[in-house]
Amino acid sequence: MTTPPQPANACAELKRCVTQLREISRRQPDINDMFARDPKRAREWQCSAAGITLDLCRSAIDHSALRCLLDYAKSQSLAEKIQQLLDGEQLNNTERRAAHHSALRAIFNGAEHEHAQVARQTFDRVCAVATQLHDGSWRGALGKPIRDVINIGIGGSDLGPRLVCDALDHGQAQAGPVPTLHFVSNIDPVELDRILNHCQPATTLVIIASKTFGTLETLQNARAARQWLLRDVPEKDLGKHLLGISANTAKACEFGIEADNVFPLWDWVGGRYSLWSAIGLSIAIAHGADHFEQLLRGAHAMDQHFGSAALAQNLPVLLAANDLLNINALGARSIAVLPYCHQLKLLPDYLQQLCMESNGKRVTQDGEIVQHATCPVIWGSSGTVGQHSFHQLLHQGTENIPVDFILPLRPNHASAFNDDARHRQLVANCLAQSKALTEGKNAAQALAELRAAGIDQAEAERLAPHKVIPGNRPHNILAMQQLNATTLGALIALYEHRVFVQSVFWSINAFDQWGVELGKQLGGPIDTAMRDAAERPGAAIAKTDAVTARWISAYQQANID
Repeated sequence: MTTPPQPANACAELKRCVTQLREISRRQPDINDMFARDPKRAREWQCSAAGITLDLCRSAIDHSALRCLLDYAKSQSLAEKIQQLLDGEQLNNTERRAAHHSALRAIFNGAEHEHAQVARQTFDRVCAVATQLHDGSWRGALGKPIRDVINIGIGGSDLGPRLVCDALDHGQAQAGPVPTLHFVSNIDPVELDRILNHCQPATTLVIIASKTFGTLETLQNARAARQWLLRDVPEKDLGKHLLGISANTAKACEFGIEADNVFPLWDWVGGRYSLWSAIGLSIAIAHGADHFEQLLRGAHAMDQHFGSAALAQNLPVLLAANDLLNINALGARSIAVLPYCHQLKLLPDYLQQLCMESNGKRVTQDGEIVQHATCPVIWGSSGTVGQHSFHQLLHQGTENIPVDFILPLRPNHASAFNDDARHRQLVANCLAQSKALTEGKNAAQALAELRAAGIDQAEAERLAPHKVIPGNRPHNILAMQQLNATTLGALIALYEHRVFVQSVFWSINAFDQWGVELGKQLGGPIDTAMRDAAERPGAAIAKTDAVTARWISAYQQANID
């Protein structure tokens, strides 16, 4: 089925909505006033689903703004488009593909869709390999069990699995010893070399993850790893040390991977949405098939909520609606993601690709230049680390930057070293940052504080402006009882669907990424020119622009032996 046409008045409707939101915000400019006028606000602006609770009470949204946003959502047929996404209809109109990643986790309890059926078959294969590695039955060429697994991939073949493997406690639910898992994405030789220095070819398994099996960085690193394996492993036995994950089985086999060791990918799954597929093999290896299943089940629970909840109680819709208010009406240019959970420290990196590669677009689905802002910059780090670096900007900077606080209420591991107190203090810090962003500190409070500290009036008046914190900084809290595989799956799926709803609001295609292609196209000829310059010192550099030629010459000079 072809992509449904965009409403002819989409841009006009968005402009009208934004104008109304700005008028509402002008009349109700302060979040603190909203609490004063609505004593129920702290309770009314919470909504829960799939183990995740969204608290919007300290955002800039109110009932008038929400009505405006939901009216706009209905004008864009959002509910119908949500169903089309979950049904696997062709929403990626530039590549004429579905974006049916939700089928990857709809594989339990009698999956009916053909996409879910093939996904289930692949899931079973993934779990079987993970089990063999755990129980020691997968042996290398020299008969030794695998001790190290290296996942070579980049972008969606790296960021999602890397996040999940780092977020979950290592070594749960496996029957035997767990191989040490390593991730390699950068073409910079240092990353792979550092890992290989701690591994032995005879006990190492390399996973090569590339949808096309043509990604430059992945193939170059894979070739280097292959040469390293050949130090100890006979070429005829390389199949025991190589696994592939690709939609291009033929190219994977040409590389030397046995056909039975190639896991499929499909054109209806985009790279940044693929951690639920065989790309998640590294997750099953690191944490066991049970935890990989729980991850998928958590995501599926969020899918079910997304597809069934009314728009006014739908977590992804509420988040995206709040984003529209912050970005298009209030002018926010970035969003800070602050997980108060060290195990989620890689979440901002993952979300940078998910959000900015999906919605960093300048034309509508129909190819018209957009007349409104689209995706903001996504950035952040784990709490409380950021409090000692960039939180100064959040509190007293000139830009009003919305924040996503992510807060597990319970620790998910046992520690003999004052664990309860440290986790309690972590949560307290998150709540304190939320309170400070909202309430701030006015000039009178700053002056009184200084005077109470014994500072004389003149000096206190001089210092007080430096201590004023304006407050009224919008943010939300995404909380869960505990971070585990299920709630992590739900959290990631929540962000996926939030991105999709944003794309509907902005009338853009969230599922292509044409902007990354030009650099790849230009990189090949430049690399050829650099190679030629190195092979023929002193020869004229191949025709290119003056700036690039100058830097090729500098590279040539720097690498003269």
